[in-house]
Amino acid sequence: MTTLWLLAGIAVFFALTMGLAWAVVTRTGSSGYADTFWSFSIGIGGAAAALIPMAPGGPEARALLVAALVAVWSLRLGTHILRRTLQGGDDPRYAQLKKEWGDRYRPELLFFLEIQAGAAFVLVGAVFVAARNPGPLGLTDIFGVLIAIAAIAAEAVSDAQLAAFKADPRNKGKVCDVGLWSLSRHPNYFFEWVYWLAYVPIGVSFTGHPWGVATLMAPAMMYWLLVYVSGVPLLEAHMLRSRGAVFRAYQKRVRVFWPIPVG
Repeated sequence: MTTLWLLAGIAVFFALTMGLAWAVVTRTGSSGYADTFWSFSIGIGGAAAALIPMAPGGPEARALLVAALVAVWSLRLGTHILRRTLQGGDDPRYAQLKKEWGDRYRPELLFFLEIQAGAAFVLVGAVFVAARNPGPLGLTDIFGVLIAIAAIAAEAVSDAQLAAFKADPRNKGKVCDVGLWSLSRHPNYFFEWVYWLAYVPIGVSFTGHPWGVATLMAPAMMYWLLVYVSGVPLLEAHMLRSRGAVFRAYQKRVRVFWPIPVG
C-alpha cells in the first residue's frame, strides 16, 4: 500500500467516524460521546498508520512499539470519557457552545467535529512518521516510551483525583485544588500535551529520516488547541460562571497550565 492511499484512507475514516459521533451526540444529547469517538478513533487510526506496511514484509519493531503506545493512550482516555459520559451530565464546553450556536447547533456541531477529525489526522501523522524511523531502536526510543508512560499515568491520576473530589458531597460548590490540581489548573491537559511529545525522540533521527521532525506537529497542535482554543478557554469560562469568586481565587494561586508553584 502506498503512503498516499494509507493516509487518504485514514483521513476518510476520521471524517466518517466524527460524522457518526455527530449523529450519536445529536440523538442522545450527550456530548461526551464526541470525545469518546475521537479518542478511540485515534487509537485505531494510529495503530493502522504504524502497522500497515508500505512494502512487503511485516511491521518493524519500532512500528509495533508506536502502535502499542497509541493503543494504550486511546484505551485509557476513551474508556475514561465513555465511563464519565454513561454516568450522565454534559461536557460544559459543549453545553456552552450549544447555547452560543442556538438554532445553528446541529450544522455548527458537525463542522466542529469534522475539524476535530482534521486534528486527529495531524496526530496520527506524527504516529505514522515516528513508526517509520528506519534506524535501530535505541536510547531515544526508551526516552520516548518513558515520556508516554509517565504522561498517561499522570493524566490518569489527575482524572482520578478530580473524580474523587467531585464525588465527595462536602466539596459541592468548591474547586478541586488537591494533588496535581494544586500545581496546575488543568493537569490533565498538561499531561495530555506531554504524551504527544513522546513521539519526537522516537521519530527524530539525524541519519536517514529527515521527516522525523514532523513529529513536532503533534505536540505543537495539541498545545495550541488545549491552551488557546477548545480546552482551557472554554473550561475556564465555565468555571468562572459556575464557581465565581472561588475560581478567581484559585486562578491567582495556581498556574493555568504548567505545574509549577506560583511564587
